Amino acid sequence: MLPPEEEKSLPLSERWPRSSKFVLSACAAAVAELVTFPLDLTKTRLQIQGEAATHRHEAAPYRGMLRTAAGIVQEEGLLKLWQGATPAVYRHIVYSGVRMVAYEHIRDSVLGRAEDESFPFWKAVVAGMTAGAIGQFFASPTDLVKVQMQMEGRRRLEGKPSRFRGVHHAFVKILSEGGIRGLWAGWVPNVQRAALVNMGDLTTYDSVKHFLLRNTPLQDNSVTHSIASGCSGLVAAILGTPADVVKTRIMNQPRDEVGRSLLYKSSTDCLIRTIQGEGFMSLYKGFIPTWMRMAPWSLVFWLTYEQIRRICGVSSF
Repeated sequence: MLPPEEEKSLPLSERWPRSSKFVLSACAAAVAELVTFPLDLTKTRLQIQGEAATHRHEAAPYRGMLRTAAGIVQEEGLLKLWQGATPAVYRHIVYSGVRMVAYEHIRDSVLGRAEDESFPFWKAVVAGMTAGAIGQFFASPTDLVKVQMQMEGRRRLEGKPSRFRGVHHAFVKILSEGGIRGLWAGWVPNVQRAALVNMGDLTTYDSVKHFLLRNTPLQDNSVTHSIASGCSGLVAAILGTPADVVKTRIMNQPRDEVGRSLLYKSSTDCLIRTIQGEGFMSLYKGFIPTWMRMAPWSLVFWLTYEQIRRICGVSSF
């Protein structure tokens, strides 16, 4: 325990390391989310369109990523590509802040990274999946609101009344209809997806970055960060898309007066019925926009995060 005078002389990052890293990661995630959000909206619409055709025996209104995005702009307006962006930013303030702090704590304090910064791959997998699951559990209510608000534009085109007037109203309505448990509807596939995505994102980025630093002439700079983030975005998209499809469908399904699901009994039931009704590859609906979003998202996030840490005097991730 340092004397108060010495503690005050330390930089912010050393006095409050976890709180400062939480803020830095939340800021970097908010920037990345706003830049890439239109691809997330497109992905969500793609994942839902087959479901509509299955349950209503109608042809899906859009085909493919570009036609889906063009249809949203033509029929709903350009700004609707950012519909649901506010709860998405709220989500990442919680999700990215918690997962980044949790991963570093598990890596450095619980599992114990070596002094030369080497970290066994299996430990990185455990740390990444655990941190992602923890972060997503806390952020699940904001993810629920984001998914449901993203579908508001399509509901209006189908002649249905709007469910929400805004983010605050969405939270209040979901809470009033389903209680506290209603805010965590779909949290199981949500957490499962986050564990897989972070096994691809955090684990891959950390492992690739430090592999390059130890085994190549590359330095700890933007080039190394870009290569590592490119790898992490691709692996995260491959691992996370099937769970993302299940999560989106469970969160968007209608519910009765007491909050019970009307289409799927569980994430497993949704998975089975999706494969039976639409084929295995339906689990990769929206993969291209998911990957095209995760790649720039990962690039923007990691470059921003590493630079902010450096500017604020926090050691490199």
